[in-house]
This record gives sequence, C-alpha cells and structure tokens, in this order.
Amino acid sequence: MPQRALIEQRPWLLASLIAGISYWFVAESWIPGFYLILWKGAGVGLLAVYAWRHHPVADAHRIALIMALGALGDMVLEVSFTGGAMAFLLGHMAAIALYLKHHRRVMHKAERWTTAGLLLTIPAASFALTGRPEVALYALGLGGMTSAAFASDFPRSRVALGAVMFAVSDLLIFARMGPLAESQIPHLLVWPLYYFGQFLITVGVIGALRRKGEFRAA
Repeated sequence: MPQRALIEQRPWLLASLIAGISYWFVAESWIPGFYLILWKGAGVGLLAVYAWRHHPVADAHRIALIMALGALGDMVLEVSFTGGAMAFLLGHMAAIALYLKHHRRVMHKAERWTTAGLLLTIPAASFALTGRPEVALYALGLGGMTSAAFASDFPRSRVALGAVMFAVSDLLIFARMGPLAESQIPHLLVWPLYYFGQFLITVGVIGALRRKGEFRAA
C-alpha cells in the first residue's frame, strides 16, 4: 500500500508502526521510566485500536482484546514479571478461543504433527531454558496459542508466522534467564520479533475476516 494510502486509510496501523519501531531505538534511552512504559505499550495498543475502531464484527473485537492484553502485558512487565505474564496468558487464552472458532477443516498428517509439535515443544523448551515450572506453565498457553494459530484457517503466512515469532521472542526472554544471560542476541531480537509478530497476527486476522465478507475494508 502506498504511503499516502496508508496514512489516509490505515492511520492507526501507521501510528502503531511508528510507535513499535521507534521503541526499539529508545528502550535504553534517558527517557523517564513512566513515559517509556507508555511508549512500549503504544505499539501493540494501537493495533488494538485499529482492530476495534474500524472493524465492527465480534471477531475483530476479539483480536482487539488480544492486542489490548498484549499491550497491558508489555507495560506491566516493566514493574512485575508475574503480572505481565498473567496479562499475556489471558491474551493467549483469548487467542486460542478465536483460532479454534476458525479451525482449519481439513489438515494433512504433517500439519497435525506440526500442530502437536508446537503445543509440546514450546513449553518443554521453556522449562529446559529456565528450569522453572511456572515458566513452563505459562509457555503451555504460549504453545497452545501458537499451535491453534497454525491449525486455524487464517493465513499461515501472517497469523501462524506471527504467532511463531511471538513464541521465539518469549523463548529468547527465557534464554536470557539462563544460557544467553550474557548474550546480546535477546537484547537485539526480542522486541522486533514480538512486535512484528503481533502486527502480522492483527493484519492477518483482519484481512481474513474481510475476505470472508464479514465487513468491508475500512
């Protein structure tokens, strides 16, 4: 989409991109903590506004809720790791419900194995990286969200890919608690993987709902 069309027709998406990309550059800056927390939440929060403001059907509002919980988790995580994880877990549960509602009618054997692999591998890897049962419990929801996205009829090139990017971002956070504690890799990749994963999920779901005729483009 040309830049002018994006500004005129998708201003909330453009605002989200500006907030999400710019946060990566200012995360370690001199900006006071409260304002930085708001900046962090703005990227995904504006995705929620986009989904809610322009698209009136219930499933668009559900993806808006999922993004709102993600934005809440982004901000709360800065003051409480457990509180932020709870917000994300609620978002995962809401996403699972949405994806199961739109489950893929026909799946080949390899696709079923991939779905099961995502569900089981993500919590197992999370526990292996941290040795913490509570992290594995959270990651069970993360794995459920990722596998449900893959098994849904939403476009995998956006929604399933975005979910996998989200999961990899979280796995890098967990790796930072253990084997990658001294590495710069999590520092460089956690935020862009997470933000663009959420972006792909949002535009993928909204685009699919539009193609199904649930609403016209807005």
